[in-house]
Amino acid sequence: MLVIDDDPIIGQFLSRLGASLGLSCDVTTTAERFLELLRPETSLIFLDLIMPGIDGIQLLRLLSERRCTTPIIIMSGIDRRVLETAERLAKALDLRVVGRLRKPFRLAQVETILQEFRRTALLTPDFHPAGAAIADCDLVRAIENNELVVHYQPQVDLRSDEVIGFEALVRWQRTPQTLVFPDDFIPRLEALGLIDRLGWLVQRRGLSELEHFAQAGLAGPTLSLNVCASSLLDLRLPDTLASLAEERGIDPRRIIVEVTESGLFKDLSKVLDVLARLRMKGFQISIDDFGTGYAMMQHLRHIPATEIKIDQSFVKNMQVSSSDRVAVEKTVEIGHELGMKVVAEGVETVEQLEFLRGIGCDIGQGYYFSKPLAPIPLQMWLSNYRSAAGCGLTLGKVVDRAFIENGPWAAREALGVLK
Repeated sequence: MLVIDDDPIIGQFLSRLGASLGLSCDVTTTAERFLELLRPETSLIFLDLIMPGIDGIQLLRLLSERRCTTPIIIMSGIDRRVLETAERLAKALDLRVVGRLRKPFRLAQVETILQEFRRTALLTPDFHPAGAAIADCDLVRAIENNELVVHYQPQVDLRSDEVIGFEALVRWQRTPQTLVFPDDFIPRLEALGLIDRLGWLVQRRGLSELEHFAQAGLAGPTLSLNVCASSLLDLRLPDTLASLAEERGIDPRRIIVEVTESGLFKDLSKVLDVLARLRMKGFQISIDDFGTGYAMMQHLRHIPATEIKIDQSFVKNMQVSSSDRVAVEKTVEIGHELGMKVVAEGVETVEQLEFLRGIGCDIGQGYYFSKPLAPIPLQMWLSNYRSAAGCGLTLGKVVDRAFIENGPWAAREALGVLK
């Protein structure tokens, strides 16, 4: 841990707490010393906003310029809304904020954040941030050599706790030990004009593998497929996707086409043409990352969507941010009034789950249930999940209990996740 706070007492308090959890800790009161102490192995930062000299906001910008990837907990005694704004700024700067503390805070608040951080770190798969190290020829070769793989994240009905579908998410298996995540290669594929080719690769593989999950005991699970903005301008998309589904004997009603808000504004006449014909052929339409775009409400009533997905940034903060909580509640309300199902992404805690159930959200997706998994580990997960559900438990509860009672190795056993 690395702590920067102009109050040395708070630094000492956090240092002792970190030590009690097995974490070493460096503490400083100045930005200059902070930047000297920040190392690649630093796993967590506590950052106070109100400091003499360089304040916390300026320090966040410096961290962004240095491309810092270390998780950050923001602290301050200032107005709650200002603290929330600082968190949004940090995320806009591509910094990873995992919590915020409003002073004076209690020991229990810090312990909760640290325990959740450790649990989330346990469930997060290892990955290689390839970034600029990826050459264009490597990406072309990855597509030609079938190195791009599809992982699937379960979607759970919040009323029945039943797994009802999966979202297909692409990964690059660059080496047997290196899994590259889409943020590191999707923009490059777009620049190379290969994004549509990637989309069809994922769609073909997803449709081919969907029936394996049905054979594992699920009755007609749905499959959510992400469609890029350029594909929404392709008037052939509805016919081509329908042909793929027909070849594999899959009812189009089991396929959910996910589109982002930004993709809906490229050429509205073509987009409406494509979406209308997809719906006429039986496919479902989901508006992904709802709430992160602009001017969405004026067009929402014109889009023939069957589903809205609440962006995980709102779900993560809804219990500590009144504005995010209201956004989630109103999205559920609007979705239902327009006859759509509502999916919450990024569900990670039992508290989030119970809140979403309480406001009538239909479907949950996130690490509370499972990370995205390759087909074989996913079938193992399904078997474990059904066993847990038969005992009146979700797998998330099983993992939480195992972690609390016996530590991370027991939690890994409960997950049944293969390395």
